[in-house]
Amino acid sequence: MSEATSIPSSELARRIRLHALRMTSLGGTSHIGSVFSMADLVAVLYSRILKVDSDRPKWPDRDRFILSKGHAGAGIYAALAERGFFELGLLDSHGQDGSILSGHVSHKGVPGVELSTGSLGHGLPVSAGMAFAAKLAEKQHRIFCLLSDGECDEGSTWEAILFAAHHRLSNLVAIIDYNKIQSLAPVPETLGLEPFTDKWRSFGWAVREVDGHDHQAIYSSLSSIPFETARPSCLIAHTTKGKGVSFMENSVLWHYRTARDEEYEAARRELENLA
Repeated sequence: MSEATSIPSSELARRIRLHALRMTSLGGTSHIGSVFSMADLVAVLYSRILKVDSDRPKWPDRDRFILSKGHAGAGIYAALAERGFFELGLLDSHGQDGSILSGHVSHKGVPGVELSTGSLGHGLPVSAGMAFAAKLAEKQHRIFCLLSDGECDEGSTWEAILFAAHHRLSNLVAIIDYNKIQSLAPVPETLGLEPFTDKWRSFGWAVREVDGHDHQAIYSSLSSIPFETARPSCLIAHTTKGKGVSFMENSVLWHYRTARDEEYEAARRELENLA
């Protein structure tokens, strides 16, 4: 069983961003801004929190991680490759004909991926079902689900929130990548979520807020699960869309745009120089 890596989470985050930039450019795919906003969260999870084993991807006692915002799958593939679930060279096939690494994350033939996602609002319901099944079977593993803020517009998400609180699923952790930009516009212009924290609490969850790019703050929160006894935990992570590349940050454009040529080189240089 592998619970931590020798790679510092900050370095893993930098590698995730660099891999994803290259992958999306080579494959002509998009959602790079969405990968960058969650990269620090993913890096902390895969370097310091998740109990997983790359030699035994189906180890029964592993923690389960579900990327509900499946369009940012390039970031998960990068993290899994860095953790040794498959060869790094496979990343270059991302989004190309015949590749197992589809644009939206897929579990088919990909070690370490628990669930294929892409249609928003599915990840938390499945995660809640997994948590409920684990509770009934008296298992000790945990289920972590990373959601976008935009998919909190979905009714299925709120049904799962109700279900998890009702069944006291303290083995379930929802992490919200709250970058405040959806596909075509800022979240407040599309469908406002505030008061966001109050809503989760009123539905029976234990909630914390954190800077989603502060690795120590993320670790401090996720290493003390559950936040409260007999309640599911929600970590609302305030993030920046496109984090790490100056011309991508807080830009709706980079939800769908692919970095190529001069833009690719400029982004690569910025990421290579990250501390």
